[in-house]
Amino acid sequence: MTTTNVKAYGTGAPDAPLGQMTIERREVLENDIEIEILFCGVCHSDLHTARNDWGFTTYPTVPGHEIIGKVTRVGSGVAKLKVGDFAGVGCLVDSCRTCNSCKQDLEQYCLNGWIGTYNSVDKHLGGITYGGYSEKVVVDENYVLKVPANLDLAAVAPLLCAGITTWSPLRHWKVGKGSKVAVVGLGGLGHMAIKLAKGLGAEVTLFSRSPGKEKDALDLGADAVIISTDDAHMASVAGKFDLIIDTVPYVHDVNPYITTLGISGTLVLVGYLGGLDPVLNTVPLIMGRKAVAASLIGGIAETQEMLDFCGEHNIVSEIEIIKMQDINEAYERMLKSDVRYRFVIDMASLKNE
Repeated sequence: MTTTNVKAYGTGAPDAPLGQMTIERREVLENDIEIEILFCGVCHSDLHTARNDWGFTTYPTVPGHEIIGKVTRVGSGVAKLKVGDFAGVGCLVDSCRTCNSCKQDLEQYCLNGWIGTYNSVDKHLGGITYGGYSEKVVVDENYVLKVPANLDLAAVAPLLCAGITTWSPLRHWKVGKGSKVAVVGLGGLGHMAIKLAKGLGAEVTLFSRSPGKEKDALDLGADAVIISTDDAHMASVAGKFDLIIDTVPYVHDVNPYITTLGISGTLVLVGYLGGLDPVLNTVPLIMGRKAVAASLIGGIAETQEMLDFCGEHNIVSEIEIIKMQDINEAYERMLKSDVRYRFVIDMASLKNE
């Protein structure tokens, strides 16, 4: 297969900084779309993959799965987009398309294993897929998204991970006007959960350990802030919420939040992977038909629905734009939660290098 060399930023080892490298992109096939990458969001998953925190990184790796760009070429069979259109690529670039999950537009739960935008098997070129910290990407049209032209393109990028990760549970649990939703944690995911839940018409509350987050939360659209370390504050919302979206990315005690769920309410974990400690107490679950669930990103149709909704309601992420050359510093700042609320790389900085 014919390939093209493009500039990218990646790393060859878990303890090595990211730096410029050259990668190959396939030539456009019949159903492919080639995208010149204009902006790429920076996700915690990028950092975890670069540093092999999860233990399954294949090197060299090029992160980036919040991709916004302009279509530069399309295959002969493509009808979805045309040259010059704005396009997005999120966490998925392929799946089996035949299993029960894929048939339900839930490619993120593909029973045969979905193909991630980076660090997955590249069925076209062999090796692994490379992500959005690069000049361009070539993706099957079925996994490319249309981007509303009225939105700030840089601020759209995080919608493709942080946005869809919170949108999917909001839609699955049928949040709408009159719903009472709480969000645990105010970071990249949490700030999008507030904006999207509010956009859907819900009454939105932020749970925070820090009183210092109150102004930010209210500015983002939250109706109230509850300090989770304050017993009286927590007692004031006992039995209140239909849905709690828990965005905290590390092990923490979820039991106090269960008491704030109403009958048949659900707490959804979207940030943390692993065992719960302290263990989950099932008594309040049983006594109120409450549930603890989890959710992973979203399918392509669901992501397009979210982008269209954001276009209609003028919803985007709060971002800080950085140069590609500043990515290592950005990773260190992410570890300290020193970003409000998502870094986005201006990829022109890579072209100009």
